[in-house]
Amino acid sequence: MTEFIWRARVYWEDTDGGGVVFYANYLKYMERARTEWLRSMGHAQSELSEKFGFVFAVAEVKLNYRRPARLDDELSISCVPVPEGRASIRFQQVIRRGDEVLVEGEVRVACVDAKTFRPRRLPDFIRIHDGK
Repeated sequence: MTEFIWRARVYWEDTDGGGVVFYANYLKYMERARTEWLRSMGHAQSELSEKFGFVFAVAEVKLNYRRPARLDDELSISCVPVPEGRASIRFQQVIRRGDEVLVEGEVRVACVDAKTFRPRRLPDFIRIHDGK
């Protein structure tokens, strides 16, 4: 699978009173990286809902916090999509400061109908091929 990398800067609004990134904000960085991965393939989140009638819903998250990010750090957030069944994708994601791993995680997103939120098969233009 191809690794996609999105870069972000830590701003004051991302941190707690000590200048350390608040733990839940790492999920925001990961969400933005997945959105930019989708955009890099020529699709926007709004297009999926409005034009194709589906959205992605986070179904499962696992995170391992190793080191804190701090105010003004430049981060790289990677995401590697791994196919998982017909209606979901598991993203392996890592947040780094330079070569230092700060957070490792897995996020499983399900493809669901935009109106009913019932599972829906991933369309061909989103489906990730695992080379099999």
